[in-house]
Amino acid sequence: MKSTVEITIAINASRSDVWKAMLGSDTYKRWTAPFCEGTYYEGSWDKGSRILFLAPNGDGMVAEIVESKAPEFVSIRHLGEIKNGVEDTSSESVRAWAPTYENYRFKENDGGTELTIEVETTPGYEESLRGTYTKALNLLKELCEFNQ
Repeated sequence: MKSTVEITIAINASRSDVWKAMLGSDTYKRWTAPFCEGTYYEGSWDKGSRILFLAPNGDGMVAEIVESKAPEFVSIRHLGEIKNGVEDTSSESVRAWAPTYENYRFKENDGGTELTIEVETTPGYEESLRGTYTKALNLLKELCEFNQ
């Protein structure tokens, strides 16, 4: 059984600027630091593309981009994990949660952007995930509003 965490934040920047800051390789590393310092991705945000979300030690997540409509919506389907350089998309522990979806919606709002994130998770992780995403999105807001 999965549950969904939804978080919305208002950012005083255009949708295209928020999109670029959220998905750009340099700025991605900055706003995702609350999840894991040094997190990065390999791959493309284009629809149908395979993408890896990785920690500095190479462990991470295997995913694919289900939908990508700049600067409106992106949907990620998480398929498995990488541990010690080995991809796992079929073990019992991975099948217990995969696939899960992570969706980002960018809506124009009073000259700025209302960003809504919906993340599927397993029960018991909702509050932790909500807290980490809130910190991360506040960093994204700072990046967008102060153009750093």
